[in-house]
Amino acid sequence: MNKVIKYILIVIIGTTFSGCGTYNFTGTGKIDAKTFQVNYFQNTAELIEPGIERTFTLELQDIIQNQTNLNLVTSGADLMYEGEIVEYRITPMTATADQRAAQNRLTVGVMVRFTNKNKEADDFSKKFSFFFDYDGNTQLVGAQLSSALDVIFERITQDVFNESLAKW
Repeated sequence: MNKVIKYILIVIIGTTFSGCGTYNFTGTGKIDAKTFQVNYFQNTAELIEPGIERTFTLELQDIIQNQTNLNLVTSGADLMYEGEIVEYRITPMTATADQRAAQNRLTVGVMVRFTNKNKEADDFSKKFSFFFDYDGNTQLVGAQLSSALDVIFERITQDVFNESLAKW
């Protein structure tokens, strides 16, 4: 009877630990790369907000560094991210009775080209975008603009990360 219990326990423990072999908390699994590179994302949108290209580039670098053990390099990387900010627009979303905007929406779109030297099947070129709604009576400047861009870039960089490394 003891042999049967020992056998069952060994099977349960073995199954439990073998299922967690390549899992990590970011969901990336095993990445077949050691380095990554994020080229500077130019701002080619019709409406230009100065400095957002630098902010986006740095935030994309940060999310990859924080969620993987890949090393950031300036050239010759296994994984390469490049592209441009192609959309920055403010549109009215709802109107008041006197035909003024009650709510506006800032939308930012980024075209990303991802190249994986070790697995070309993972390469893609795709547009990622997100938005931030704000009161139509306020100007989107200063701290409010920074907060809006933080929300937008957090979402876009997470989407880029998921598409390129997490495969969600």
